[in-house]
Amino acid sequence: MKDLLVVGHLCIDFVAVGDEPPRMALGGPPAYTSMAAVSFGASTAIASVVGTDFPRDYIDRLSSAGVDLRWLSISGSKSTSYLLSYARGERRLRLLARAPPITPDLLPREAFRSAHVSPVVGEVSLEVVKTLRGRVEVLSLDPQGFVRGFDDEGFVRGVSWPGRRFFGFVDVLKVSPEELRLAVGGAGLSRCLEEVHEAGVSVVLITLGSRGSLASFSDGVYLVPACTPRRVVDETGAGDAYMGAFLAHYVRGAGPLWCACVGSASASLVVEACGPVVVDGDEALRRAENAYGRVRRLSPRDVDALGF
Repeated sequence: MKDLLVVGHLCIDFVAVGDEPPRMALGGPPAYTSMAAVSFGASTAIASVVGTDFPRDYIDRLSSAGVDLRWLSISGSKSTSYLLSYARGERRLRLLARAPPITPDLLPREAFRSAHVSPVVGEVSLEVVKTLRGRVEVLSLDPQGFVRGFDDEGFVRGVSWPGRRFFGFVDVLKVSPEELRLAVGGAGLSRCLEEVHEAGVSVVLITLGSRGSLASFSDGVYLVPACTPRRVVDETGAGDAYMGAFLAHYVRGAGPLWCACVGSASASLVVEACGPVVVDGDEALRRAENAYGRVRRLSPRDVDALGF
């Protein structure tokens, strides 16, 4: 049985930093999540749809890293692609093209220890989530693609999303504060976490950028410090790498707080390079040990003080 199936669109990204011209790169959560997971020896596969424009060398890069691509479907349309513009500490996303959705018939019929669903343009349906629930031991969800709307030029804006319909099928939820607000509502952060747990989610991970992340379980909410990268080259995919590392350890029985620290460490390593990479697992574990020693438990008041 394989450890992890990552479901979502692989993408062609065009990354523009400051005034530099955009560079074309392999993108999409499945690329970053799977590469991070294989860094720790996890057997990993991807279920995705791309177009005939998807570069062969991107496929070769994933395959050479050990990612199973038997469930990568190639359609006659274009691949999902985004323009990612970074300037003055902010990121803007513009959708350039959209591949067909991922449907239940494109999923593996064999069982996996875990599956991570991470859409970027609403390409995954509730039916896909229900189907996966019956085939995996641990189901993880990053709803970033569910809370995205697009204006006439393709620029991304946040939209509300009925997350409660999905939460009953999910074990692990990874969100940003804004994504959580769009999924649950405008109540305080601690109350939003309570609602998600009441819906059936065991682990909630909230990414906070340079402030680290929150890890919420039945016994409380913890602040996991961010690990410091040696340099920042490209921040794309840091949260996806976090989840790949988290799940690679979680499916082997490691405690979720330690898994979150390994996720934080892996996120700090992936930003030191361009695009999805196999990170240095030994260095990630060293950084995770340091982060683990600085974890602190938060009161509901502390959680709400973080705000949205």
